[in-house]
Amino acid sequence: MARKTDVNALLVSEVLKKVSNAKTKAEKIDLLRTYNTDALRAILIINYDESIVSVMPEGEVPFEANEAPAGTEHTRLAKEYKNLFRFFKGGADKLPMLKKESMFIQLLEGLHESEAEVVVLAKDKDLQKKYRITKAVVTEAFPQIKWGGRS
Repeated sequence: MARKTDVNALLVSEVLKKVSNAKTKAEKIDLLRTYNTDALRAILIINYDESIVSVMPEGEVPFEANEAPAGTEHTRLAKEYKNLFRFFKGGADKLPMLKKESMFIQLLEGLHESEAEVVVLAKDKDLQKKYRITKAVVTEAFPQIKWGGRS
């Protein structure tokens, strides 16, 4: 079992990669539980909960990737995940779309390149295109997650 500092030291993208590379369902579940953070669960919920609907345009997002090495000059998804609600139906519906798009690009540009990619994939419900993680594995790892009724 990882120490608490280890859990918080990894980027969400690094955790997803570890889980994806695990050979068995049991290993995947164990890794998800070991590296369980609010940000990780938020990304998995955004990706797998069909009731969460992105208001951002689908597909690639035109942003300048932050190529700073991990741990330097970028914010972490672990800190920024709380702002993701604005980019989904029911989040900040009164905010003008142009402002939302600008804020989304700013968020992505502040994140490490790999974490920005995770956010874009989750927005389009496409995490499984890069990571071998199923909703069934997530559901078993986190039985406390209630699916549906979010937007």
